[in-house]
Amino acid sequence: MPFADPRRHSPAADRNSAPILVELQRVLPEQGLMLEIASGTGQHAASLSAGLPGWQWQPTDFDADSLPSIRAWCAGMPRVRPPIRLDVLWQPWPPEVPTSVDAMFCANMIHIAPWACTTALMQGAARHLAAHGLLITYGPYLEDGVPTAPGNNAFDADLRARDAAWGLRRLAAVATEARAAGLQLRDRMTMPANNLLLVWARDGAASPA
Repeated sequence: MPFADPRRHSPAADRNSAPILVELQRVLPEQGLMLEIASGTGQHAASLSAGLPGWQWQPTDFDADSLPSIRAWCAGMPRVRPPIRLDVLWQPWPPEVPTSVDAMFCANMIHIAPWACTTALMQGAARHLAAHGLLITYGPYLEDGVPTAPGNNAFDADLRARDAAWGLRRLAAVATEARAAGLQLRDRMTMPANNLLLVWARDGAASPA
C-alpha cells in the first residue's frame, strides 16, 4: 500500500506564515520557549520555528486528530516538542503544558471557537507567561471606527452560519477580557488579507530586550 501522508494542509497557513514570521522576528527576543495554542495542521509550528532558531516550540491543539499532522510537519525538527492535546477551557491545563513560557502564539482560533475560549486563552496566558512574556494573536477582528472589509463581513456571516457560537470578535471586547486577566495590548500590526497581529503583555511589563 502507498504511504499515507498524515500532513494536513492549509492554504492560508502557506500564505500567512512569511508575514507573521517577519513580525515575530521583530517583537520576540532572540531565544525562549513558545507555547502555540491551536496549532492546527502544524504548518505554522514548522515554518515559524524554523525562522526563530533560538526558540523551542511547544505545539498544542484541541483536536486529537490534528496531532499526527503536527508531528509529521515538524518531523526532524529538534526544537519543536511533541504536540500536546489542549482545550483552553480545561481547568487547569494539563501538566504536560509548560508552567512558564516566554511567549504564546495563537492564530485563527478566537473567531473559530466559542467566546468562552477567548476568556480562557487570556486567563491561560496570565497563568503560564513569564513576567515579561508575550501573547501574540493573529486573525481578523472587528474594530470600532474602522470599516470592516467586505471579505471579513462575508467570512463572519459564513462562520456564524456554520456555528452560531463562532464569528469575528470585536477587538475592544477581546481587550476587555485581556485586561480582566492582567494583560494589555502592546502592539497592533496590520497584516495581509485584512488580518491583525496583536501583541499582549502583562500590565506594566517592559518590552523584552
